[in-house]
Amino acid sequence: MCGIVGYIGKSQAAPILLDGLAKLEYRGYDSAGIAVFDGEDIQVKKATGRLKVLSELTHDGTTMPGTIGIGHTRWATHGAPSDVNAHPHYNKERTIAVVHNGIIENYVKLRTRLQEKGYTFVSETDTEVLAHLLDYYYTGDPIETITKVMHRVEGSYALGIIFKEHPGTVYAVRKDSPLIVGKGKDGNFIASDVPAVLKYTREVFFIQNEEIAALTEETITFFNIDGEEIQKESSMIEWDINAAEKGGYEHFMLKEMYEQPKTVRDTIAPRIKDGKIVIEELGMSDEEIRAIKRIHIVACGSAYHTGVTAKYVMEDMARIPVEVDVASEFRYRNPILEEGALVIIISQSGETADSLAALREAKERGVKTLGIVNVVGSSIAREADSVMYTWAGPEIAVATTKAYSAQLVAEYLLAMKFAQVRGMVTEEEIEGMLRDLQRLPEQIEMLLNNKEKIQRFANRYIAAKDVFFVGRGIDYAISMEGSLKLKEISYIHSEAYAAGELKHGTISLIEDGTLVAAVVTQEDLYKKTISNIVELKSRGAFVLAVTNTGHTEIEKSADYVIYIPQTNKYFTNSLAIIPLQLFGYYVAVGKGCDVDKPRNLAKSVTVE
Repeated sequence: MCGIVGYIGKSQAAPILLDGLAKLEYRGYDSAGIAVFDGEDIQVKKATGRLKVLSELTHDGTTMPGTIGIGHTRWATHGAPSDVNAHPHYNKERTIAVVHNGIIENYVKLRTRLQEKGYTFVSETDTEVLAHLLDYYYTGDPIETITKVMHRVEGSYALGIIFKEHPGTVYAVRKDSPLIVGKGKDGNFIASDVPAVLKYTREVFFIQNEEIAALTEETITFFNIDGEEIQKESSMIEWDINAAEKGGYEHFMLKEMYEQPKTVRDTIAPRIKDGKIVIEELGMSDEEIRAIKRIHIVACGSAYHTGVTAKYVMEDMARIPVEVDVASEFRYRNPILEEGALVIIISQSGETADSLAALREAKERGVKTLGIVNVVGSSIAREADSVMYTWAGPEIAVATTKAYSAQLVAEYLLAMKFAQVRGMVTEEEIEGMLRDLQRLPEQIEMLLNNKEKIQRFANRYIAAKDVFFVGRGIDYAISMEGSLKLKEISYIHSEAYAAGELKHGTISLIEDGTLVAAVVTQEDLYKKTISNIVELKSRGAFVLAVTNTGHTEIEKSADYVIYIPQTNKYFTNSLAIIPLQLFGYYVAVGKGCDVDKPRNLAKSVTVE
């Protein structure tokens, strides 16, 4: 949520800030602003709406001279989207400006105390408290001032700060919200995420909790919360800069769907050596794997849906009991974590606030943790006992596609490894599964190349009010993700149900013409789901079926059928999800929705 960019160097800051913020638009926002020191004063410009409004207001930054500044895209949490509530915020004299990602939990108490001391607030935000608190504690020494504020503030924050009296330095602070520092040839940067600085540098530092960075044009210095200087090592980002650009596609989401074959291949390839599954980063001996008594999978959104799939696969293949929790519930339900438990945290960004909190809860209880994440150096990657990267590269569209597919195959590999070590599958079975796994990229590519059929079908449902997705077992997990894809980018009401549960109330919502997408890929549940389709048809539903090649008899029951290639029963999610992603995408495009940046949504949810 929100995006932060800061720059100090030889070039004019404002255009660089706007360019960096544009690279962070995928994080979600409703207003934007920049602050630049022009040699005499800190100039601030803010605007509600898309970044182009701010760009037009500042003539692409050219009307704001100065080589040091900070910028922000805001996703409203405290106070409605407005110019006043937009960041940066500043003290009364405008000698201190601050941008903030996160939530200050004790801001009401701090605001009251500051008001008693004569401070006046003009916004409804929690962030303005920080600007006045920095003013209150200011001693002339920014580091000393910042550390005092850190000791008083509760909650999560990533901050970019500039002081008029110290015009040669940008300050950055982090606690539980992502922030990186980039070291460039002609200046230095702060940002919420790597894409904002890739155009200028590949050398970055990952700021850890309760650390401060002070950036001048030529130097970067780090401090801990006590103001003591600390040493940090930089990392080199290996992404191709084109990976964060559209590359000729109409939307990032479409581009990322077409990157799924490569993403799946890149996630699988390093873990198969000489026909064997090798997950070196797991850091578990065969004895430790055999000792696992229960697995807890914790995630949010689409990552949670991959966890539901993994539950079916792990339990059936490896015979390990698996619980799947929404991260925001896991941490508050006092989960029973016994000896022999393994907690798997799944997150694309590695910064999801609830998932990170669940990880820390598990570690506090002494339970082994494994992070499945996409972003190298992210908080979950650093804090988990082991980390399994998905190698999807930067994912810009808010609605995940390629990261979801990468998470799925990572979980397949994990299940296969556990099943093999525990003696639940034969070598022949593993060999067959590996063949099917390695064929997935070309099969996904084939489905993507047949998009026209799905596009034509999607055009018929641009005006739909309600759409339901149904399936059994793994197909139910696929239905959950298909439903989410449709609702989050097209704003059509959509729900997913276990097909056998329909008769327990939900079928009352079916009317003539109601679209129901039925996923039917599991052989042992095929006849059961067909009976549910017949039941839906009798109530007037129009049924779209997604099923395996060869199951042509389903055409007698469904109105429209999309076939996916044959694969192992455990892997059908990786194929069946492709037409559902495309369906949601083309419905949203047909409605004229902002596919890459859906309303009210953020890519990385870094607050509770």
